[in-house]
Amino acid sequence: MRKLYRSIFGSNIGQIGSSAIQPGAIQPKFLSTSRTYRLVIGDTVILPCEVQNLGNYVLVWRKGSTLLSAGNIMVTLDTRFRLLGYQLQIREVDAKDAGDYVCQIGDGTPGDQIHTIEILVPPSVTMSPANGHMTARKGGSVTFECKATGNPSPRIEWSKKNGLLPTGEQSVSGSTLTLTSIERKDAGTYQCTASNGVGQAVFATVQLHVLYPPEVSTDRNWIRSDGVEAQLSCIVHADPQAEIHWYQDSFHLEPTDRRTMETRGNTHTLIIRHLQNSDFGNYSCLVENSLGRTKKYIELTGKPGPVTFLGAPFSKWPNSYNVSWRVDSLPPLQEIRLLYRKLQVNETYQQPGKWHDIILTPPATETLNHEMSYNIRDLEPSSVFEVMIQAKNRFGWSELSQLHQFYTRGLNEINSNDIEDMGLLFSLSSSTFILNKNLIYFMCGLI
Repeated sequence: MRKLYRSIFGSNIGQIGSSAIQPGAIQPKFLSTSRTYRLVIGDTVILPCEVQNLGNYVLVWRKGSTLLSAGNIMVTLDTRFRLLGYQLQIREVDAKDAGDYVCQIGDGTPGDQIHTIEILVPPSVTMSPANGHMTARKGGSVTFECKATGNPSPRIEWSKKNGLLPTGEQSVSGSTLTLTSIERKDAGTYQCTASNGVGQAVFATVQLHVLYPPEVSTDRNWIRSDGVEAQLSCIVHADPQAEIHWYQDSFHLEPTDRRTMETRGNTHTLIIRHLQNSDFGNYSCLVENSLGRTKKYIELTGKPGPVTFLGAPFSKWPNSYNVSWRVDSLPPLQEIRLLYRKLQVNETYQQPGKWHDIILTPPATETLNHEMSYNIRDLEPSSVFEVMIQAKNRFGWSELSQLHQFYTRGLNEINSNDIEDMGLLFSLSSSTFILNKNLIYFMCGLI
């Protein structure tokens, strides 16, 4: 090696690595300073090395134990390296170029100038499982792992496409994501995103497939019919795919000329046409797959639906209350039963009074929604009452409604505005007069 150096540098070889300084010579001195360069692959960098009073000494560039240049001669065969004066240029830097570069004066002067190159590497990521698919059973657990490389070390975040993570969070950090007590709704695509500020963030995805026993729901657990056709539907979610069987009471149903079964997506519908009295009753859809079975019950009835009360619970008058309600029935309504009673109320208890039972004849209308009202009279002022209503058509009575409480006004709460609202006007000689207030009080039972 010394012969190689001598062939390159001639008589100056003795000055390389020698610690002796000739008498009277001025010692070389670095003017530039050491620093760290953070570069992206493909960049070009120039490492400075400015020396004062170099004299006949040789400036050497090396990386670790590898000699790169001596004087103005490039030793390395890598053509990406070249000298610009005393400076070292590296073009198209790569990951292998990371490390310490030493600019050294051949006299052995201590304090070599050292430049450090760090190569910034954009993130890359791989997903485990590698095929990007995972299958789990409901109630089980899974763990996904995302391995990311790059410099600086990438930050990894997990998210779920088109939704939140099972924890309810938008995203979480970490190289792994563990899901426990898995539910059907947890199925979907999970994504890990790696970023380190170098280049664009990268991501990988995994598809979670959840196996679970059937889950069944219905829009309504009872169905009203117009006596012509009825449709009973069960909404089924299951994986593996489930089989659906329809029953009336305990009898398994098969398709007939009046009875058909249809499937649209997750909705399974039993359609019964030209209804007969024997068609009314309790139905069930039994759903089963390899992981389990379940059923949902539906009542088919032609009776009116439940009564819904309308309007405010506060009466405008002390002795009456106008109760209004809505009920659904395709067949015409035949009767309305209205029950009301007074409550004795104080701070500690409510003591109900006797029920008053009124049967009303509704108007004959061929509509589904029936809105009606009835003015309950001869009530006590400043009192609390409750009312229930049920409706009847040719298929029978509906269930009794929920209790509806209402309140009558006190005698001293009526005012002139309420009287004007009654609209009791007389016309006389082209002049209009409002009835005497005392007369109105008398008519309302207030005096």
